[in-house]
Amino acid sequence: MQSVRDIAEDIVAREGGYVNDPDDPGGATNFGVTIHTMRRLGLDLDGDGDVDAGDVRALGRDQATDIFIEHYFHAPRITLLPGPLHASVFDMYVNAGSNAVRILQRLLRDMGLDIAVDGVIGPQTARAAHAALGQAPDHLVDAYGIARRNYYYRIGDRRPASRKYARRRDGSKGGWILRAEAFISPRFHLTEAEHRARVAAWG
Repeated sequence: MQSVRDIAEDIVAREGGYVNDPDDPGGATNFGVTIHTMRRLGLDLDGDGDVDAGDVRALGRDQATDIFIEHYFHAPRITLLPGPLHASVFDMYVNAGSNAVRILQRLLRDMGLDIAVDGVIGPQTARAAHAALGQAPDHLVDAYGIARRNYYYRIGDRRPASRKYARRRDGSKGGWILRAEAFISPRFHLTEAEHRARVAAWG
């Protein structure tokens, strides 16, 4: 099983370098760390008294990795979840914050476990996740990945500006969908035809 640092380094590599896409609510981002996160953490890297896009550009790969481990793995207590879920939930937490946990909690409720959907990993969610893994040891990780994929598609349904993250210009799978499917067994990947049918209503 990968270490937490290995997972974080993979996330940093997947996120890539500096971008500032006006359609991305995260704003200026480097290695997946948003300007909002840097402001929250007070990371004035150039010492000019504010945290702006210049500080985001100055962020290093190792700094980003450390931020993810501390604030996106340990702080939300992903370590309480079963080990097989760590990589996918951690990756999704970087991408979607506490919605990563809500996706898991809704899945656990769908499996018949009575827990709150509050985006917080506490003893109740941890116990339910371990129980779910015991019930479906060969399927829980795939089920979570599929739920992630569905979450991305639903964002596209609601927000046209975000559709480019789920569907490329040529109609094929976009980065969000490929990202989710990186944590899903190949037999559960959508075919290109299935993907195109799912997004056909987007025009």
